[in-house]
Amino acid sequence: MQADTRYARLDHDRKPIAIQHDGMFVYANPAFLALLGYQSFSELEAIPVLDLVVDRHKDRLREHFSAAGQVSRSAREYPRAKVTLLKADGSHLVAIINSCSTLFDGEETIEFSLITEADVRLKNVFLNLPWKFYFSVLFLFLFTILPNGLLLNLNINNAPKVYLPSDAPSVIIDDELRRYFPSDQAVLLLFEGVALYSDGFAKAFNGLAKALAANPLIDEVVNMTTQDHIHGTEEGFLVEPLVNIEDLDKTRPNERLARALSDRFAKNTLVAADGTAVSMLVIPVAIDSSLERLALEDAILEQVDEARLAGYLTGMAGQITTDVAQMRSMLRDNMIFIPATTVIGLFLIWWLFHRWLAVIVAGVVIGVVVSSTVAFYVVFNQPFNLISSIIPPLLSALTVAALVHLFNALHYASKRGLIGPDRVSSALSEVRRPAFYTALTTVAGLSSLGLSPIPPIKVFGLISAAGVALIYFVVIHLVPNIFSRFDYAAWPSRRAGLAGLDGVVTRLFHIGVRYPLYVVGSVVVVLGLLLPQIGNIVVETNLQEFFYPSHPLRKATRHIEDKLVGTASLDIVVTANQRGGLKQPRVLNDMRAFQRWAEAQPEVDKSISMADFVEEMHWGFNAENPEYRRIPDDMELISQYLLVYDGEDLFDFVDEEYRVAHISLNVNVHGANALSELMERIRDYHGKYPTSGIEWEIAGFGRLFADQEDLLIEGQVKSLFGALGLIFLLMLIQWRSIGSAVLCMIPNLSPILLIFIVMGLFGLWLDMATAMIASVAVGIAVDDTIHVYHGFISRVRRGISPIVALVKTYKQAGRAVMTTTIILSAQFIVLTLSEFVPTTHFGLLTSIGLIAALLFDLLLLPALLILIYARHPAVIKQEPLFMKRRDEGGSGLN
Repeated sequence: MQADTRYARLDHDRKPIAIQHDGMFVYANPAFLALLGYQSFSELEAIPVLDLVVDRHKDRLREHFSAAGQVSRSAREYPRAKVTLLKADGSHLVAIINSCSTLFDGEETIEFSLITEADVRLKNVFLNLPWKFYFSVLFLFLFTILPNGLLLNLNINNAPKVYLPSDAPSVIIDDELRRYFPSDQAVLLLFEGVALYSDGFAKAFNGLAKALAANPLIDEVVNMTTQDHIHGTEEGFLVEPLVNIEDLDKTRPNERLARALSDRFAKNTLVAADGTAVSMLVIPVAIDSSLERLALEDAILEQVDEARLAGYLTGMAGQITTDVAQMRSMLRDNMIFIPATTVIGLFLIWWLFHRWLAVIVAGVVIGVVVSSTVAFYVVFNQPFNLISSIIPPLLSALTVAALVHLFNALHYASKRGLIGPDRVSSALSEVRRPAFYTALTTVAGLSSLGLSPIPPIKVFGLISAAGVALIYFVVIHLVPNIFSRFDYAAWPSRRAGLAGLDGVVTRLFHIGVRYPLYVVGSVVVVLGLLLPQIGNIVVETNLQEFFYPSHPLRKATRHIEDKLVGTASLDIVVTANQRGGLKQPRVLNDMRAFQRWAEAQPEVDKSISMADFVEEMHWGFNAENPEYRRIPDDMELISQYLLVYDGEDLFDFVDEEYRVAHISLNVNVHGANALSELMERIRDYHGKYPTSGIEWEIAGFGRLFADQEDLLIEGQVKSLFGALGLIFLLMLIQWRSIGSAVLCMIPNLSPILLIFIVMGLFGLWLDMATAMIASVAVGIAVDDTIHVYHGFISRVRRGISPIVALVKTYKQAGRAVMTTTIILSAQFIVLTLSEFVPTTHFGLLTSIGLIAALLFDLLLLPALLILIYARHPAVIKQEPLFMKRRDEGGSGLN
């Protein structure tokens, strides 16, 4: 090095710069030497500065240096002079010299730079600018600011239909059903306390219903003051509210209670069977945003408080409430775990490298990657939901892992005495190729989720894959430009940081090298004994189970279902082939027969259909004689009943043409499997007891939810095999050997098996969250294998023996592999602190997979390599595995 490292920046400056003291050169950077045609500073060191200019300009140069000695380096303008220089070959070069006073080794010196005619040409001015640095800084700045503006338009939507393709049969039939009838995704409010049937409570309750009905987000409000009640009169039957606010002075509270309990529609839905609770059903308009659902829930609670009924409200349940609870958990997790995973990653980077530049750059890069990737949801108009919320902590962890590999290489380059651009160039030569393939394999693992038929999982896979590509671009193509400009100080070696991991790495891989047969045999035996646990995995999704038993939603749902009926729903759509076809007595009797069968099923608490209304009208018309609480045999009589009916509730169950109707089932199970089993029995029933001229179909939230399970299994199989296939293909392309590709896949298949074994062993379901773990884990875990195998195979190809190659590889790459796994696992394991079960399971199982992958990389991979290469140490010159080397004059194994 020509000068003190304080002048290392000048070494890499593109401007020709030199320093003179008492007329002799004490420093000249490579650009200055190259301009004047000198090979090294030693050639220039003995030449007086004045001898580098033609004779007629020597006085001019003396005067210039004299003036420059009075100007400090901090001055805005330096003295300038135009001189003709003599190059090493004797040729002339016209240049403008700029000089100032500076200190060099404690001595007052003159620093000067040269500008030639070529330098002032526009093209050369542009080329000489550090544009890569400026581009990197501008890119990071813009993509720190711009995505945040887009995120204001993020559509947070966790509705059931989001999880199904738009052409799914359950979506089509549900869309058709909602053309005629209100949504089954509602909010159920439970009120308990004293005097529930008093005048004061009834008025307040009715006032609350009216205030809610005025909300533009609410389609209908049903409670005991708005529910139609059919009863007999001397002239036939009358339809009026169950509790008539206009006639409160004509009834007493105990009479209202008795009337409510006798009403077939209100009992167990609007009024508890023991009379100790009443409910209010709030049915919203079609809402496509979870934020609007949150606003709706807040508005409902605000109205309850204004009606002074907050003290009576003991529970809220229903699909809207469940969705809002999921969204609250998702937002809470993002607010806590995005900063937490970032802070953990930055802390570990500081602990490992003790470089503020690395910490600051890492923080900026994490922000750019996460915000830009999430912004893709806005750009492509995709809903952000439960699945999408995993992207921020996932990409934060992957960004830190990618940076650690780069920082580790910079650390090693620093230990070799390299600085600035030379240090960065050396580091990139180590990590660029493996980083490219690790990015490809991670992209492959995530992109394989694009094969899933479930839209959120598909979009998650593709967008997170784009995020990984962005990580590679930023870390490999932008970050190095910043370090080239600022990274001149030595990277410290600290026992508490990177060096502290060497002992662990060495012990583990030494076990694999010394006892390869035992290691391989132990892995095979352990996995073989535990593999049967995979058969215990249950494919199931239960939205209630997404929350822990102590969660307010779980407690409220249990309480409401104990007091009333199940809060889940199924709709049986009944369609006649002609207008008025549903008025036929045989059709209505078939509907009632099905309802009696359905209510006998353990999963169904109650059913309501238009047939119930017809029975009630027939009963009321016949002086409330119990024998007439049935479907009349005369279609004309039925038509007369329907004609004189002057209520509104009937048309929540049948259209005005009496061609389309639905039977609403209140269901007390929330698991997709239980709902699927119930639907299968319903289909069997209609198969055995068909109705001529009538089509039966299952719709509603229950079917939407249950149908996701079939798609989940299909998507899991496709994405997992797709990930393995794509990664194997990329391995094959990288190593150009089937054997090497197979070898690298073995340590990464084992963690997948271990994840499934843990799921089977501890009864963790394969659901929306855990379905993605295998594809995500294999895409991440294979990264470390690539770094290790790349280091090993490249050394062996240079003629280093396999044993030495393993030692050198694990000394360098092994440390980075352990470091990235620690960081990734730490960032994922913090997710287990979530109150949301899917987030907890994702963090736990991903951490288990990554730690397992690390152990297999440090134990199993070296054992496999030593078994394959130890007997044939030179077999890799042409093909790395399973290929014989052919030398000149013969063939065979060396």
